[in-house]
Amino acid sequence: MKGLGRVYNVVAAASGVHIPLTNATAVSFVTFLDAGTQIATIKESVDGASEQALDCNVYPHKGPGVGGTWTAMAEQDDTLDLGTDATNDCMVFTVDAAQLSDGFNCVEVTVSGGICIAIVHDLAQQRKPANLPRNVV
Repeated sequence: MKGLGRVYNVVAAASGVHIPLTNATAVSFVTFLDAGTQIATIKESVDGASEQALDCNVYPHKGPGVGGTWTAMAEQDDTLDLGTDATNDCMVFTVDAAQLSDGFNCVEVTVSGGICIAIVHDLAQQRKPANLPRNVV
């Protein structure tokens, strides 16, 4: 078994969807907006309901969308602002399941434009890709 199902699962169009962390310990988001200004808003929910801002520290990095050096951004919380940076138009950050409030089990990231991909990782159980649990609510 390769990486998919053994180590991670992927949500290719992740902006605005609720991703449960009941079967994983973390989710990393990769965003991209070609030479644009991008804002990512992070929320938590209970099975996609009772949304609220996720009050946690996130340590994002930015870099060129075509590959290159990652640069640490300032520590942020529920709103990440890439700003206008024509060179570093990609952002990556991780939310751990342990950062969710008691009773909350899903993470939702909404970007102001561009692409948002979620990589659900540190899976609780290894499965064949066809047997992975649903990764959005």
